[in-house]
Amino acid sequence: MRDRARSQQATRDRIVQAAMELHEEVGPRLTTISGIAERAGVQRLTVYRHFSDETAIFQACTSHWLELNPPPTPDAWENIADKSDRLNAALRAFFDYYTKTERMWSLSYRDVTLVPALQAPMKEFEESVNILADQFAGELAGSSANCEFLKVTIRHVFSFSTWRNLDEQIPDNSKKVQIASLWISAILSEQ
Repeated sequence: MRDRARSQQATRDRIVQAAMELHEEVGPRLTTISGIAERAGVQRLTVYRHFSDETAIFQACTSHWLELNPPPTPDAWENIADKSDRLNAALRAFFDYYTKTERMWSLSYRDVTLVPALQAPMKEFEESVNILADQFAGELAGSSANCEFLKVTIRHVFSFSTWRNLDEQIPDNSKKVQIASLWISAILSEQ
């Protein structure tokens, strides 16, 4: 019985790995159950036995991918005393993360409006990034009259799309952080 359970888990893992690889190669929209089955070395019916629908596959794939590629966490910068330095360290961590995971994020953002199963995990990621950005805005704004502008700007600089647009012009993440820091400083100086 234990061998059967191990075999089923191994099959499930191959299916998830195949889905993840295809999502990163061709994007979620172009990934098919047939393609996943072929890549995993199983029949389509086997894919459906393990995952009832596309959403279940996406959940497993997203979970696996995030396990392999975890987003930056505050423990990487929370002990930095200076608020601006802390923000810059967080931006650098996210920009390095986006550099490392650019292909998957680009294809996922390309396909998000066309693949309903992708919308919830993408929204969840964006919300977590916005919460982080809002925390930084709150720390930096103090009693600033420009708190709303600061919040919008910090959300903007943390977003993948901003990173990608900057990356097309300036491949160096340190320079991207400098630009973001200048935008934020300009708002803070308008108090």
